[in-house]
Order: sequence, then C-alpha cells, then structure tokens
Amino acid sequence: MVEENKKQEIKPGMKVKVFEKLREKGPKGEIEERLQAFEGVVIAKHKKKEIGATIVVRKISADGVGVEKIYPLYSPLIDRIEVLGQYKTRKAKLYYLRTYKKKLKEEK
Repeated sequence: MVEENKKQEIKPGMKVKVFEKLREKGPKGEIEERLQAFEGVVIAKHKKKEIGATIVVRKISADGVGVEKIYPLYSPLIDRIEVLGQYKTRKAKLYYLRTYKKKLKEEK
C-alpha cells in the first residue's frame, strides 16, 4: 500500500481517484470494512516526499457544490490512488480553481 503510493508521482493538475478504507458497524454490530472512492483534481501537494505529505483533491458534486478533501499520502487508510489523466497547468497550487468557471485543457 505505502510502497505503491511512493512509486507514483502525483502532481497538481492530475485527475485522480482515491480509494479510502472505511470501517462501519453492520446491522448486527460487527465491524465491516469497505472502500469508498473520491474522484477529483489535485489542486495542491504539501511536503513533497516526507512521511507527512498530503494532497488536496477537489471535485464538483452533482448539485454544483465544490468539495475538497485532504488526504495523507502514506496513511494506511488510503488503499490506492489511481491516476486518470493530467490537465495542463503552469502553477504548483491551483487554488484559483475554487472560483474558476472554465474547463481545464487535458494534456495528451
């Protein structure tokens, strides 16, 4: 798990799908573990390759509201991170996407 995330080079502007492990109590009281996916654009990466490195992922939900989540890269609760694509960017921090209305261009 941790080794997989180390090999990937995640950059701002990448479209990613993060699979997070969740533990819930079932109807009979036993603990069940499941995976929940969160798909969006990486708008920032902090602390590069340190053990406390994090990424900020932003997506627009169905009703047009923006949702941001901060994920620690080397957490055991992160199952895997899939890279789906790369957008063209010139900045390291894409906080301007919070108010930006146009679509970003996809790199080939």
